[in-house]
Amino acid sequence: MINKDLSVDFLGVHFENPFCLSASPVGNCYEMCARAYRAGWGGITFKTISPNSEKIDEVSPRFNELSKEDTPFVAFNNMEQLSERTVEENCADMKRLKEEFPNKVLIASIMAATEDGLTKLAQQVTEAGADIIELSMSCPQTSNAKMGAEVDEDPELCKQLTEAVKRGTDVPVIAKISPNLASMVPAVKGCLAGGADGFSLIDTVRSVSNVDLEKNVALPNINGKSAVSGLSGKAVKPIALHFLQELRSASGLEQLPIAGIGGIETWEDAAEYILMGATTVQVTTAIMQYGYRIIDDLKNGMMHYMEEKGVDHLSELVGLANKNVVPTSQLDRDYKVYPKIDWDKCIGCGRCFISCQDGAHQAMGWDDEKRLPTFDKSKCVGCQLCALVCPVGAIKLGLVEMKPGRKGDPAKVDASSQRLHNYDSAED
Repeated sequence: MINKDLSVDFLGVHFENPFCLSASPVGNCYEMCARAYRAGWGGITFKTISPNSEKIDEVSPRFNELSKEDTPFVAFNNMEQLSERTVEENCADMKRLKEEFPNKVLIASIMAATEDGLTKLAQQVTEAGADIIELSMSCPQTSNAKMGAEVDEDPELCKQLTEAVKRGTDVPVIAKISPNLASMVPAVKGCLAGGADGFSLIDTVRSVSNVDLEKNVALPNINGKSAVSGLSGKAVKPIALHFLQELRSASGLEQLPIAGIGGIETWEDAAEYILMGATTVQVTTAIMQYGYRIIDDLKNGMMHYMEEKGVDHLSELVGLANKNVVPTSQLDRDYKVYPKIDWDKCIGCGRCFISCQDGAHQAMGWDDEKRLPTFDKSKCVGCQLCALVCPVGAIKLGLVEMKPGRKGDPAKVDASSQRLHNYDSAED
């Protein structure tokens, strides 16, 4: 059995592993968080609390899932707001959790419409034993201008709200940033000016996930009406990784401490976040599908990955991929990689033929007699759409050639697989 050290230090706080619950329905009370700790999660972010004066009244139903063909939960639409329980009830639960699980990390998520409200909440959760405070100012379900996703559009307001939290605590403060922005850099710089110690990203993406074609109402249907709300799940992972890259490549932000959130269901997802610059990761949607027990798969998979990479400490992986994401103008355009078909695997479904004919450059043809695809190298541009649509992995990256008039050694081109974890890269 492989046993690697998954512990990380984030903002001076020691995590036994980087996997945490994000602020959401999965960490709503003592009983839920205690079960997560016992299951092996390194930390929990307690569901966001707000002052008692800000009454939370939820709708029903409030969830919807986006599917693709027979695949459910490609994305998850969530209209749930903040904790409906009182600050006193939540703080009592947090205090009990910290007393019973002193070596586990407790992150308190807070939100308020006023600076005084934030300062007081920060004081209360600090007294309850929070190791870190997460300032939530990016919730797409909240319409208040000083609480919802609009906050991140105003760097000066970001600064003021962060300062308000810092006035009430001596523990690290992380700001949770909305993805509903053209760039996160101004908001992040505003929070840093206010004293933020780190960041968590991304929050959910503003969305309408489905529309009922019979009733003409978006889903979930709440007595004939719906609303724009937050999307999470696997579909938002590319958006989160983009913002990780943006921040970790921005001048002066290259070492920014970040907790990654969005579409983390497997250890591979978590590893991608870490390689793109996250130190810890937070999970919700996958827990709602599979329960807290997925932590075993996350930890075991990550340890096997570390063994494969010859890495002893998880921190050695943080940000390794950032330097390899460059402007498109800097990409190597001197060569072309042709597809290679494994005829023993090919099932003759015709997916590659249809996609190439209607979506690419007509290099793939069709032999009606053999009921198999054909390949015309002279028409191929090396886009590899055929490999991506093949349902059985019968098409891989094959021959590498330099373009006419270009110099270089094809043998030195990294023509690795475009389909991670599904099949091995092809040889020339």
